[in-house]
Amino acid sequence: MDDLEKMRAGLWLYAVTPQIGNALRRTEELVFELNRLPPSRREEREAIIRRLFGRIGREFTIHSPFHCDFGEQIAVGDHFVGNYNLTILDEAPVTIGDHVFIGPNVGLYTVAHALVPDQRNAGIMRSLPITIGNNVWIGGNTVVMQGVTIGDNTVIGAGSVVIEEVPPNCTVVGVPGRVVKRDNIRTPQDDMDQVHLPDPVKEDITVLQHENAELVNRVLDLEKEVRILSTGAGASQE
Repeated sequence: MDDLEKMRAGLWLYAVTPQIGNALRRTEELVFELNRLPPSRREEREAIIRRLFGRIGREFTIHSPFHCDFGEQIAVGDHFVGNYNLTILDEAPVTIGDHVFIGPNVGLYTVAHALVPDQRNAGIMRSLPITIGNNVWIGGNTVVMQGVTIGDNTVIGAGSVVIEEVPPNCTVVGVPGRVVKRDNIRTPQDDMDQVHLPDPVKEDITVLQHENAELVNRVLDLEKEVRILSTGAGASQE
């Protein structure tokens, strides 16, 4: 198994090798050539994209600038739109279904570097695939991390960071991304309210105010009872 095969298989490996370096440089040249072409030269741009990607379907639009690491690990279905500054780090396979729209400044990152500094500095890394289903819309400035699968008919809200699998027919928002709607039904998200936060001081004051009101009412009742008793005692003496 060579270095590229180890990388695609999701194994930890030392990634600074001639084989991986040559593949990266080949892709960098194609990406540079793509990004320097104006939109009017559509046929030339399409030809480069077909050379770059492992597979791409019918009727696609990719706005420049576009960035990827290898290209051949990317498989895209029909009717695809990738908006400006789409970045795909495809050390592992990235599979995208039909009718997928990706907003600007989105990152699909299959690679993770070692957390231990000495290992990270030595180029130790591992990659896991990303899979995006059909009819998916990914909002701008979203990051999809390694190993994630996004189900069909799903919407990822702008600015989300998706770190785990998303079922079909969902809406996801936030950092980290959380499902807020599934099958068009909102899901309970009590812990996601970042505005109406609990105020323990206010809650204590409310309790004290309630207890004080009860004490005031009790005092008034006692004063009333005292007046009644006083009136009764005076009548008895007469």
